[in-house]
Amino acid sequence: MRSSTPIAIEGYGAYIPFYRLPTTEIARIWHGGGAGANKEKAVASIDEDTTTMAVEAARIAVAMAGVDRSLGAIFVGTESKVYAVKPTSTIVAQALGCHETLAADFEFACKAGTEAMQVISGLVGSGMIEHGLACAIDTAQGRPGDDLEFTAASGGAAYVIGRASRNSIAKILGSVTYVSDTGDFWRRQGERYPRHLSRFTGEPAYFHHVETAVKNLFSEFKTRPSDFQYAVFHQPNPRFPVEAATRLGFTIKQIETGLLNPMIGNTYSGSSPLGLAAVLDVAKSGDKILLCSFGSGAGSDAFIIEAQESLVEKRKMGVPVRDLIENNMRIDYGMYTKFREKLQR
Repeated sequence: MRSSTPIAIEGYGAYIPFYRLPTTEIARIWHGGGAGANKEKAVASIDEDTTTMAVEAARIAVAMAGVDRSLGAIFVGTESKVYAVKPTSTIVAQALGCHETLAADFEFACKAGTEAMQVISGLVGSGMIEHGLACAIDTAQGRPGDDLEFTAASGGAAYVIGRASRNSIAKILGSVTYVSDTGDFWRRQGERYPRHLSRFTGEPAYFHHVETAVKNLFSEFKTRPSDFQYAVFHQPNPRFPVEAATRLGFTIKQIETGLLNPMIGNTYSGSSPLGLAAVLDVAKSGDKILLCSFGSGAGSDAFIIEAQESLVEKRKMGVPVRDLIENNMRIDYGMYTKFREKLQR
């Protein structure tokens, strides 16, 4: 996607729950398993869900952008909606005091948030709206004892996108998408927990789509890994993004700032957008950032983003992602079970 109208991020906000479940706790209960893949994961409390986290992140993003109630669209990308039939986006709009706005929920597994960012970019580029809000939030699900439980976490980020101006914090220079019908991960209607094809999640799902999207981006925009100061990939586990980055020619230094999975787990739709937020917390004007999501089913969105001069001052209005990570309290498996309602009455 290449817009004739310059598109930019005007503000961003992140949210990570306070509670952490060490993966050693999961291994203790289930006699081993995937412990060690990541150290711990962020867990939404009993009074937190996709909606409350989206509102928190959105309020920070809107305040940073300084757009108040002039949002022409509000989209929430998630696969863990609170209601099966009722939008999350209208609740976020109500909380922000925005009523004359296009509101919708997006779903494409873990790339629903970047999908919302692309649609907002298109609406802004066409002139239909001046600003839009894209939220990427999840309270990820994992069946007790399943390998997914070691990484399935909660959290996300929100982005206000508008026409590029002197007040923009980062320009979106372009994006591409690559999709196919690859069923590596799914959850049928009425099922509580998703299913997955284990080793097939890597190939032909994650690596094929991420690498193809990034290579297509390189080809279309005449770029290469050395053109970027930072790169952020979807993080289903600590290994996949490192391996994908290495295959594509990126260094560990380029990806380490946005690599959050070892500390908070996989926040699904919020995974790569949270990584981007961590990078924006430290990036300098002129730094180029590659962002690539992945959603099972399957597809990837890849973006070229360039930090602008206003970023350094405006990001002071937010809460750094690293602060959200460090501000935490560890819980045991019993408390986690209560918070995430793993036991049904």
